[in-house]
Amino acid sequence: MITFTTNYGDIEIDLNMAQAPVSAKNFLKYCQEGFFEGTIFHRVIKGFMIQGGGFTAEMEEKPTRAAIVNEANRGLKNIKGSIAMARTDAPHSATGQFFINLANNSFLDHTATTNAGWGYAVFGQVVVGMDVVNKIANAKTCSKGDHDDVPINAIVIEKVTINQ
Repeated sequence: MITFTTNYGDIEIDLNMAQAPVSAKNFLKYCQEGFFEGTIFHRVIKGFMIQGGGFTAEMEEKPTRAAIVNEANRGLKNIKGSIAMARTDAPHSATGQFFINLANNSFLDHTATTNAGWGYAVFGQVVVGMDVVNKIANAKTCSKGDHDDVPINAIVIEKVTINQ
């Protein structure tokens, strides 16, 4: 179990090591290294998802480790409250960024081993703090540089606690 302490409240996440071992271990390693502390939820789209894990409050991108294999084909679904790896258009490009689904986003699920069909790998579920996730989802957003849907007031991951 991972607890994100944010300036909006706490979010507890249960990792699915059995069905998404590569993604879950990757996320856990970033947590253990303190990587997420001081990062923000930099992309917030009400009714869709909140994304974090890559930028500071100044919108500076943090350097990451190498990309991991996409595990979206392992059966986990992008349902409300699930946490998944963010990536570029390339299926196997996820590093440290993640998103929490605000709705059942089945169009993000794996459908085929093609660039368009790979989907986004779910590796866990919010078990406590969906009220905080929803509060973040309601934040007013704007464009900053090349980034859209950025909260006007920074939503910061202040502390990460790993509960064994």
